[in-house]
Amino acid sequence: MIPLRDDAPRFSTPYVTYFLIALNALVFLFELMLEPPQRVEFFFQFGVVPAHVNGLLHGQPGITAEAAFLPIFTSMFLHASWLHIIANMWALWIFGDNIEDHLGPFRYLMFYLATGIAANGVHALFNPDSTVPTIGASGAIAGVMGAYFLLYPSARVLTLAPFFTWLPAWIVLGYWFLVQFLSGAATSISSAGQSSGGIAFWAHVGGFLAGVALIKLLPKQPRRYRYPDW
Repeated sequence: MIPLRDDAPRFSTPYVTYFLIALNALVFLFELMLEPPQRVEFFFQFGVVPAHVNGLLHGQPGITAEAAFLPIFTSMFLHASWLHIIANMWALWIFGDNIEDHLGPFRYLMFYLATGIAANGVHALFNPDSTVPTIGASGAIAGVMGAYFLLYPSARVLTLAPFFTWLPAWIVLGYWFLVQFLSGAATSISSAGQSSGGIAFWAHVGGFLAGVALIKLLPKQPRRYRYPDW
């Protein structure tokens, strides 16, 4: 089920969403300039390594707070492949403008970063011994999707599933969340005690739930102007 666009109107220009997409794209282009060994080193330095976070919290020597916690922020702007960044930025493009419209630029940026941090925290919690760096904006974008699920459940989303069809947002996003939760549970059971790569399903679950919770706490901005999506 691939979302293509939505029909929820917005009333402002989503400059922060544009900025986030551009920033992620620029960082990815920088990654492409690195040689493969340098890129791997870059991911280990700025991606979240749960074992480092867990080791610092338990007083393991040789792990600094900067090395453990700075990647919780920086990892949100790294991507492993063209497919990875295109899928994430496409989802942000579809759902981010309405959440920015609802919160206003500054609160939206803080919301985005907070849900991304929460997503990385949940991933580290469920994978405390993993030495594999986790990267990607999908945890923060999951937070955006969680907020959208709550605010615009009746909005229609054009999806490819496998044919082009309009579906209510609560079905599209609810189905996505259920898949992430079940996949995370299955991964935890099958890889218990192992450090493996793959999709960080628990980060998606954590980000989504953080988005649902935070959007209830943050006030919305007054609406002034309406900009058509097309």
